[in-house]
Amino acid sequence: MSTFNGLPAHILLVHFIVVLAPLTAILAIAASIWSGVRSRLVWLIAALAVFTLVLTPLTTEAGEWLEKRVPKTAAVEQHTEIGDWMIYFSVGLVVVAAALVFLHLGERRGNAPVRWQSIAVMVLAVVIGATTIVQVYRIGESGARAAWDDVSATAGDE
Repeated sequence: MSTFNGLPAHILLVHFIVVLAPLTAILAIAASIWSGVRSRLVWLIAALAVFTLVLTPLTTEAGEWLEKRVPKTAAVEQHTEIGDWMIYFSVGLVVVAAALVFLHLGERRGNAPVRWQSIAVMVLAVVIGATTIVQVYRIGESGARAAWDDVSATAGDE
């Protein structure tokens, strides 16, 4: 899928990642801290994490298709290199979601999680969640520079 309705698919798909990855990260952090949030949202978090994981390679493939059709610049190259790392953060979100499901299923069976398990999942969620949010920002910022630097430079001349 290189275009959708005449627009580059990357431009459309990237908006899903920009919303879903940080949203999933924030929900996962909240669910790792509060069991009430976990019991209500664990399956939504798992679904969002898997959906983000599925969309990530589609988005990067669409971006590579687009990269071949735009002028080669350092900004485009940097965006592509940073964007290629997003798959690891998406996998991390799935790992966190799986850990939350593990805690949730134990709680549903009446087994309170062992303290170290809760702490480990919380640390994992905070570290992976925070780094995912930062990475999405870095990718988006580099993509905006790749797409709009020439326009903003021209606008500054007026």
